[in-house]
Amino acid sequence: MMRLILLFLLAMLSSGPHAGNYAQRDEVQTFVQEMHERHGFDGTALTALFRQTKPVAAVIKAIMPPKDPGVRSWHAYRARFIEPKRIAAGRRFMHAYVAELADAETRFGVPAEVVAAIIGVETIYGKQLGRFGTFAALATLAFDYPPRATLFRRELEELLLLAREEKRSPLAYTGSYAGALGLPQFLPSSRRRFAIDFDRDGRIDLAKSPADAIGSVANFLQEHGWERDAPIAVVVAVSGDGVQALVDEGISPLRTPRQMEEANVAFAEPRQGEATPETPVGPRTIPERPAALIDLVTPQTATEYRLGYRNFYVITRYNRSSFYAAAVMDLAAALRASQ
Repeated sequence: MMRLILLFLLAMLSSGPHAGNYAQRDEVQTFVQEMHERHGFDGTALTALFRQTKPVAAVIKAIMPPKDPGVRSWHAYRARFIEPKRIAAGRRFMHAYVAELADAETRFGVPAEVVAAIIGVETIYGKQLGRFGTFAALATLAFDYPPRATLFRRELEELLLLAREEKRSPLAYTGSYAGALGLPQFLPSSRRRFAIDFDRDGRIDLAKSPADAIGSVANFLQEHGWERDAPIAVVVAVSGDGVQALVDEGISPLRTPRQMEEANVAFAEPRQGEATPETPVGPRTIPERPAALIDLVTPQTATEYRLGYRNFYVITRYNRSSFYAAAVMDLAAALRASQ
């Protein structure tokens, strides 16, 4: 049903009354008035911006859920990111910015390969920054994508604040269809809160300064609770009546492995083929600290399980997906092994 609604919205954007600019729409004028009252923006100037902005049908098409949302495959997802070209690009990136990555690791406690892996997963080290006008993309999602309108109106507000702080036109920003910016693909809210001038040139540029991107990613992770010299996750084979109950508790690290065993879950050495080449573990290597039991599901294949520690959870603050955090972890391990 939701997909049918979104298809209807897509058709309306292409040919219906919403195909024109945003300036005359009541909800947009309400937003303009709120921006004036909360932040002192000039309503006439904001209306002029919206008059120049039309809905972008390609944005709605890009963000629409898959036709069969039930099909999720960890193996397919992982293969997109842990592959030779991305690893080679990551190796070159780490070589080119070895000093900046080392400085970030010293200052923030985040390993160089983890920072590099996030930038690699997000944009292949700057090759895929996105070409959508950020203001138009966020306006489209804020006013023509009901499932997440609240989030994207907040991000549109953040973009306007960012542009004012940087003395730039809101129309000057480009990025992903979802409004993400630069090498690390920060949404405007994260850009304002966590981006830093790591190359000390007096400005923050996440699109053209890899140093700023490196420092900003490390700062984001530290601010969200990254633990220096602590594990991310380990691959485990599990059995017992309590497995599903632990998985259902979510990705917050709540129980130690010993407490999980008390909840009828047994750990064993992963069988051959269950542990990835980058993350082999055995029972003696399992840290006894709070973790979550993470299931990485592939249809018609045995589920892979990992014990996700605090740092695994922190990576999911960047993108709230266990698949994403596991892919970052594995790409980081592959980059570390290739150095």
